[in-house]
Amino acid sequence: MSNTAENLRKEPLLRVVKRAELPTGKIILLRLLAVLLSLIAGGIFIACVGQNPFVIYMTIISGACRSVMAFQGTIKLMIPLLITSLGVTLAFKMKFWNIGAEGQIIFGATCATFFALFFSGLNHVLLILIMFLSGFIGGGLWGLIPAVFKVKYNTNETLFTLMLNYIALHIVSYLRDGPWMDPGSQGFPKIARFDKNASLDKLFGIQFGWLIALILVVLVFLYLKYAKQGYEISVVGESQDTARYAGMNVKKIVLRTMFLSGGICGLAGMIQATGSDITLTTSVAGGVGFTAIIIAWLAQLNPFAILLVSFLFSVLEKGSSVVQSNFGLSTDCADVLQGIILFFILGCEFFIRYRFLFREGNHGTDTVKKEKEG
Repeated sequence: MSNTAENLRKEPLLRVVKRAELPTGKIILLRLLAVLLSLIAGGIFIACVGQNPFVIYMTIISGACRSVMAFQGTIKLMIPLLITSLGVTLAFKMKFWNIGAEGQIIFGATCATFFALFFSGLNHVLLILIMFLSGFIGGGLWGLIPAVFKVKYNTNETLFTLMLNYIALHIVSYLRDGPWMDPGSQGFPKIARFDKNASLDKLFGIQFGWLIALILVVLVFLYLKYAKQGYEISVVGESQDTARYAGMNVKKIVLRTMFLSGGICGLAGMIQATGSDITLTTSVAGGVGFTAIIIAWLAQLNPFAILLVSFLFSVLEKGSSVVQSNFGLSTDCADVLQGIILFFILGCEFFIRYRFLFREGNHGTDTVKKEKEG
């Protein structure tokens, strides 16, 4: 009995165990429940600040889609989110934790800006193609730096990619305050606006980056699903030892994938700078790189699911700005509401994969609920 009691004391009161794979229907039900709970919790918060939750929620939806102009604004917010989420998906599929999408966006935009500022006299189509290429290569090279150190010295890619964000940001600050300062700004530190020749054309009233984003959704899906290189990414993500045993060059796969991942993020920067901002600023990324990480994981690294989740995030962001202006709520309230919704949705993913088990020992026996119980 003493041994039993001692074992019982050592057994934790609450522990987390991995679930067996749940049926698809149950996973969908859990996610819908998470959305419902997030709306209820958000509604309680809205009521606490003295507003009607139903009116606020309807304003968020209508604010994002109430007019053609509002819908165009929502899509403009969606473009960099969607493209960057696709970029980090390639790295995450390989379990290379690319937290440097912000820096890759910034550096891609910086490389494209060089041609926008100093080669604006080129043929419009040729100039745009060169800027697309330079944005992709710039972002790809910025993503390649941590990959090289990872395969050569086994450095921590999470910290490395994160630190590169700040380096890219300060490069833009240096260029803005020095070599690329607008001579007509009368000493105010800013980079000149691009000529119309160096700006993206519009399609249905929105810069055509949205079309590039949709094409990338299909290309990334096909690449991961059907291409040999996409299969190699999945194998490396599951087990590098297995990949080596199968004769795959893991170092080459890591380098290639991170170049593509950074390159796609660099495209997002180029499109944002030349299609929306029409100049280069230190806010060209604007937190998109970090939000894209959440979107990619919520979508389970599925390109078509990323398309949907990116749109919902953009509706929430655009609608929240309308709520701020219509009801006088501070930006902090909108951020709290977004945080509550994200908390429940992300928490749902935990319960899909894991569950809690409680210790049972009220009668001096070391009995625990069997892990096979649902």
